[in-house]
Amino acid sequence: MVKARQNYDGVAITAPFSMPYQRYSIDTAHWWIAKALRGSLTAANLKPSDLDGFSVASFTLFPDSAVGLTQHLGLCPRWLDHIPMGGASASVALRRAARAVQAGDANIVACVAGDTNHIDSFRNMLSSFSRFAQDASYPYGYGGPNANFALLTDRYMKEYGATREDFGRICVAQRDNALRYPNAVMKKPLTLEQYMSARPIADPIALFDCVMPCAGSECFLVMSEDEAAKRNLPYATLSGAIERHNAHKEDDIQLRGGWTMDIDELYAMSNSTPDDIDLLQTYDDYPVISMMQIEDLGFCAKGEGPEFVRSHDLTIDGDFPHNTSGGQLSAGQAGAAGGYIGMVEAIRQVTGAAGGTQVNDASTAMVSGFGMINYDRGVCTSASILKTGARA
Repeated sequence: MVKARQNYDGVAITAPFSMPYQRYSIDTAHWWIAKALRGSLTAANLKPSDLDGFSVASFTLFPDSAVGLTQHLGLCPRWLDHIPMGGASASVALRRAARAVQAGDANIVACVAGDTNHIDSFRNMLSSFSRFAQDASYPYGYGGPNANFALLTDRYMKEYGATREDFGRICVAQRDNALRYPNAVMKKPLTLEQYMSARPIADPIALFDCVMPCAGSECFLVMSEDEAAKRNLPYATLSGAIERHNAHKEDDIQLRGGWTMDIDELYAMSNSTPDDIDLLQTYDDYPVISMMQIEDLGFCAKGEGPEFVRSHDLTIDGDFPHNTSGGQLSAGQAGAAGGYIGMVEAIRQVTGAAGGTQVNDASTAMVSGFGMINYDRGVCTSASILKTGARA
């Protein structure tokens, strides 16, 4: 008999901080992580010695890991985690940190993700990203995941009748959102015509279907609601969270993700339905993955994603606000921090601190993660639902 999940009552998520991204950086991942950590600590009026929990996600921290980073940063945690799950990292880090706080294993946990981007960082990472990459992709000239996602996108289009215009609607809406987010790397408007006429990368993927690698970092803090209230901090609550790995391995190519196995339980934990979600933050390394998440998270049936984006406005002021900071497709992909950008933005949204990207009366946000692409699929999926605890 499978034991029912316990809720996340009493847990607060606070002090979201985004270190502005840069296209390239000569600084180390350690520097970027330290900057984001300092930002969250400053926002909460805390010292490094106040932390007793620490969670890290990074691709370019090598040869260090989370434990080596503690010495660099002068931390002495009694609870430590390193999340090597790329785009799924934020919800995974959050749910584990929340359990640590509930169990009394930590009082205040910093969850941080960051990566640098030297001139050759992305190439070096791709060449050794996974054994699948080494054996099945990179030796044949696949310089990264573009070819993998081209195959996936092509299959999705043939299976469900999606067009490039449908994916373009996602990208154009996110660029519109990014123009209201000061930290976004992409600063120029994007029209559907420009999207359609962009140079091809790996058919059917073209330029604006791809993220821009950059350097950056994101951070948030997890503590008890009592601790947040005592410190007079605005905070979000965690009403549900899930993660799943290597789901639907029987599928010959990925047209659905692990969310489908747990989404009903997520909504039940949160006492919510899709209609209750005020904004959605999906992991968007390619627009087809966002469309897949819209389906698998219950906003429409499988195969109805194309019609959904045709009939909804995905901008901040629209009827379905999606990736309100511009997502990675317009704000940039800062390595593992790309898995955190939606979470940090969601915390700002439900606490009323999102500034120019604020969705009116937002009180419930969903954050979805997707990571670690092998040859034909992303192995990791995650999702969480945040609600308003105390507004700024």
